[in-house]
Amino acid sequence: MSEQAKHPSVSEYFGCNVFNDTVMRERLPKDIYKSVMKTKQFGIALESDVADVVANAMKDWAVEKGATHYTHWFQPMTGITAEKHDAFITPAGDGKVILDFSGKELIKGEPDASSFPSGGLRATFEARGYTAWDPTSNAFIKDNTLCIPTAFCSYTGQILDKKTPLLRSMEVVNEQALRILRLFGNTTATRVYTTVGPEQEYFLVDKKTYDQREDLILTGRTLFGAMSPKGQEMEDHYFGNIKQRVSDFMKELDSELWKLGIYAKTKHNEVAPAQHELAPIFTTSNIAADHNQLTMELMKKIALKHGLVCLLHEKPFAGVNGSGKHNNWSISSNDGQNLLDPGDTPLHNMQFLTFLCAIIKGVHEYAPLLRLSAASAGNDHRLGANEAPPAVVSIFIGDDLQKVLDALENGTNMKTDKDLEFVIGVDALPNFRKDATDRNRTSPFAFTGNKFEFRMLGSADSISCTNTIMNTIVAQELCEFADKLEKADDFDKALKELLIQTIKEHKAIIFNGNGYSDEWLQEAERRGLPNLVSTVDALPHYMDPKNIAMFEKFHVYTQEEIASRTEILLENYSKVINIEAMTMLDMTKKKLLPAAMKYGKKICDTAIAKKELGLDASAETKLAADLDSNTAKMYEAMQALETKVNAAKEITDVLECAKAYRNQVFSAMGDLRSYADQLELLVSAEDWPLPPYSELLFNV
Repeated sequence: MSEQAKHPSVSEYFGCNVFNDTVMRERLPKDIYKSVMKTKQFGIALESDVADVVANAMKDWAVEKGATHYTHWFQPMTGITAEKHDAFITPAGDGKVILDFSGKELIKGEPDASSFPSGGLRATFEARGYTAWDPTSNAFIKDNTLCIPTAFCSYTGQILDKKTPLLRSMEVVNEQALRILRLFGNTTATRVYTTVGPEQEYFLVDKKTYDQREDLILTGRTLFGAMSPKGQEMEDHYFGNIKQRVSDFMKELDSELWKLGIYAKTKHNEVAPAQHELAPIFTTSNIAADHNQLTMELMKKIALKHGLVCLLHEKPFAGVNGSGKHNNWSISSNDGQNLLDPGDTPLHNMQFLTFLCAIIKGVHEYAPLLRLSAASAGNDHRLGANEAPPAVVSIFIGDDLQKVLDALENGTNMKTDKDLEFVIGVDALPNFRKDATDRNRTSPFAFTGNKFEFRMLGSADSISCTNTIMNTIVAQELCEFADKLEKADDFDKALKELLIQTIKEHKAIIFNGNGYSDEWLQEAERRGLPNLVSTVDALPHYMDPKNIAMFEKFHVYTQEEIASRTEILLENYSKVINIEAMTMLDMTKKKLLPAAMKYGKKICDTAIAKKELGLDASAETKLAADLDSNTAKMYEAMQALETKVNAAKEITDVLECAKAYRNQVFSAMGDLRSYADQLELLVSAEDWPLPPYSELLFNV
């Protein structure tokens, strides 16, 4: 066998485990294939006889690939994926079976929904939940199982997942964007898509070391840990040479992702020791969300094969950078236009400015929604910590676009780099340089040439919520623009007036400077921009009347569904902090206190022995006093934390409970950690029960 046969090229095996367009074209009759394509492109429902043919072809393909089961793969409100596996077998008499898979089984499933979060949408005894095939996202094979991407809803039809609202939001932004394109004379585009490329940051630690840390196992982050003598201050890890063990992991990860048709493109070391990043090529929002969920799952699974553990928590280690997920968002039409590309002609520039101004207006008016889409207990550690954007939402657009907007607002001329003067009007605009300005890494929402990069999202988050909100906000603003412009007698004049008005009223959201500075926070307050520091501050804004009105207007969420999500997220926040606090108490009682006391006794015994021999025991005496003082303080902090946890548990109102965990329990956790970390520096490595940061961060 040749080396090439042993090691096929990526192009040969890319997407080999996906029931994609190529496979369907080969396996489906021409008329059936066309029906499926219409369903994928325009959301037209499949007839039952068509579904039967598709299901049979899908089953045959999967069985040939070694699959024995199928599952409706869905994304409940847990933030991860869920699946119930059923075998293809059907009894055939005489103890025999046949392999069967019907169109009905393809289109609809009925997993038990009783234990998934519902936020009060149903009672526990109302167990039924239904999964419905999402034909816009291809089926795939994972672990010898045919996985069918699906939406998930209750018996009464209310949303219980993250995919359904994302699909709805994509549809409404399509409808409203097409209205704008028609006003600019575009008659060729029949579909507008939002596209996403989510960059994924993560940590890799040694499995043996991980297994010695109860906090990492139960919470995904280190609840205790003194700083390592070396952290990230040498800046030698960022884009540095990738260690062989990590490289082997990355190679296998790439290969498995490519088999699933996931466009894994870029990999590199990140800023913190043991931190890395993977970035894919853009694809449509719902497929990007599916792919990102699969990426996180495979990262964890493949890491274990290499004796590693993949940490997706936003802040697994104090004192070094945490992990985010940069959500690169854009909007394109099926006639080949990126609607956020400034373009090469004045007409396209005006179309671009229309979409740009709609986004600026939307982010300004609905900033709390974008902020809460990135709200979680883990992400609270990152935002505003000089390693991620601040909690204040603002937009960076760069110098060139700022000049254009200023000139348009003020009715003045502007000069380009070639000293050509342009009168800012409808029929004369300068060409914009796509990459005129450096990326502003301190901005939560930055324009980067032909897309916006939303940098607030946490590394463990599903991207569905953020993109559902972003799509709906943009649809809302495009709808308002279209309502005005469609009635105008003079389109050019009305458009210019609309853009000028939008810039004047919403330029407060634009900030091109350093988002980390104290001066910006003060300036943001003067501009009236909300600074929602924590998850508990942000989440209640889901229920703001204007947010409910927008979601209901476009049938993305009902008020009840928004209320349920608010409740689920607040409950989840409280549960996360509670688990962390209980883990700290458990570790303190069973490991840290006994270790400190044991070592303190050892030092005291040494001091006594030295004094009996007439030797100087001043060092031991001083160390014993420090140990005793910090041990006593740690014990008191432990008791205080336990009291506050017990008090928080008694609060029945979900918001007040979350506030108690944020303001009381979380603060007490910090106090306990400070004394424990000080003790780690006093107790010998032999006697301290937890592997230190230096081992966790540098031993892979």
